[in-house]
Amino acid sequence: MKKALLLTAFIALSAFGSKAQECDSLVNICYDYLSADVQKGESFISDGQVYKAFVDADQSAEFKVTFYGGSVYRIASTAGTKDNYVIFNVYDQDRNLLFTNKDFNNEPYWDFKIDNTLDCYVEAYLDIDKKVSGCLVVLIGFKK
Repeated sequence: MKKALLLTAFIALSAFGSKAQECDSLVNICYDYLSADVQKGESFISDGQVYKAFVDADQSAEFKVTFYGGSVYRIASTAGTKDNYVIFNVYDQDRNLLFTNKDFNNEPYWDFKIDNTLDCYVEAYLDIDKKVSGCLVVLIGFKK
C-alpha cells in the first residue's frame, strides 16, 4: 500500500515537474520577442513579470495589468516553437476589446502606445486548431 502511494506521488510530481520545465523553456522564447527588432533599434525591457499558465482546450489565462500613459509597450506570447499557438486579447476594465492578435494570424507580439494610464486585462488561450493543451507564456515589455 505504501509503495503504491509513493509511486502515485512520484508520478504526480514528475508530471508537474515536466509541465514546469516546459513553461520555463518557453520563457526564453518569449524574451526573444521582446528584443526581436534590435536591428531597427526597437527593443523592449520586461516589466519584470512572467505570466504563465498550463491550459487545456477549454481554458484561458487572464492577467490584470496597468499600462502607463506616454509609454510604448509590447505584449509577447508563446506556447511552443511555432509563433502562432497563442491567441491573446486585451480588454479595458469595462471588458471592451481593445486588441486581439487573432485578427493578425495570431502574431506572437504586438506593439502599442498608451496615451493615458489604463488598467487592462490580458486574456490568453491556445488556438485549438494548432495545440489543445500546454503551457503558455506572456511577457509585457516597455520600449527602451
